[in-house]
Amino acid sequence: MFVRSILALSLSCIFAGSAFAAPTTGQQQTAKKVASAPVQDPIDPLAVDSSSSDVQISPQEQRDLNQASNTLQNLDKAEDKTADIAIAPSSSPATQKSTPKTTPTTAGSTTTSTTTSSSPAAKASWTLDGMNNAGWFDNIGKGQFPVYARVQVMLNNTHASPGAIDGSSGMNTLKALSSFQQMNGLKPTGTLTKETWDALISSQGNKPAFVEYTLTDADIKGPYAKSIPHDYALQAKMPGLYYTRVTEMLGEKFHMDEAFLKKINPKASFSKAGEKIIVTNIRNELPQDIHLIIAHKGAKQLYLFNNQNQMIASFPATIGSSDTPSPTGTYKVTGVAKNPWYSYSPSNFLQGNNRKPLSLPPGPNGPVGNIWIGLSKKSFGIHGTPNPSTISKTASHGCIRLTNWDANDLGKKVKAGVTVKFLE
Repeated sequence: MFVRSILALSLSCIFAGSAFAAPTTGQQQTAKKVASAPVQDPIDPLAVDSSSSDVQISPQEQRDLNQASNTLQNLDKAEDKTADIAIAPSSSPATQKSTPKTTPTTAGSTTTSTTTSSSPAAKASWTLDGMNNAGWFDNIGKGQFPVYARVQVMLNNTHASPGAIDGSSGMNTLKALSSFQQMNGLKPTGTLTKETWDALISSQGNKPAFVEYTLTDADIKGPYAKSIPHDYALQAKMPGLYYTRVTEMLGEKFHMDEAFLKKINPKASFSKAGEKIIVTNIRNELPQDIHLIIAHKGAKQLYLFNNQNQMIASFPATIGSSDTPSPTGTYKVTGVAKNPWYSYSPSNFLQGNNRKPLSLPPGPNGPVGNIWIGLSKKSFGIHGTPNPSTISKTASHGCIRLTNWDANDLGKKVKAGVTVKFLE
């Protein structure tokens, strides 16, 4: 309720603002110091520290943004962390029955309890066929169910990113549903209606949501770091801020929460080439025509518009914090730096006892992930993160933080000169 109230208060104050996007994170490369300038936090060697003249939002964008804000205010909010796993509640007593429930855990063990469930949910399972054939039914409820896993993949593939795919009905999923509905001319409720389900199925076509993937020699080889120390001074001495394990790399490659990847592959070792695992069947291509980016602080979303004033994509985002707020106003994209070196400056913020500037090597576990999209506001930009499952749930040092895959997807298509507008 507190989260909902804060969100509603923030959104009720806006007069404009919202749109969408998606991902690509490939196998990491060994770090090599190249000519591209290091990045500062909040960064940008490309920034020119000059606010562009305020860009007027069109009536169509205004209508879309206002409707999106109303939708977010009315969402029946937030993740239910106490919901049953793998079995959904039903409001119809006639369809309920008490059954013993076997619940898989992240570690692959199971627990058994007696629960009341509806038959459609009970038939779903965390297998390849179970998730690909999971179907819509009334009163799905909140929680972590195969039907939501399938929905999240379809949302990802239609440029309404749910962030890290975890099979749950969390706030990022609700916001992605609302974005999809807005983009497809449906009433934006943020709930998985039958009409929304049918539109998602139509968009997905015959493409399965989950597929079998065979681990390669390159997957196992890495490079991988034994660990990533918290101290920037220690990070600066490393050859690269690589992934630390195969499952972390695979989670980013397939846009999945790492714990969820393990959950649906309880018998996998993730340690040998040739091993087959279940992964998402995701797309990595945004539309080409990105005309306007709205960074909506209250909704914790990044929205994209094309030059026909239509929403084309959305991402969950972490946008600043109370200690280090993001800027206000309108700016321009100045350029994109892939796998940037990160220049830490204590004049921006103090990390631990590090009172001298440091240069941190590239890698997906760097402070800004593996991509930086510079803005015409010195030291501010759009970037990735080493912690994708925390996106829109934590704070940043003033920049716009996305998952690495969403940031990379945006970085491939956005061009210098695109307008970025911050809204409260």
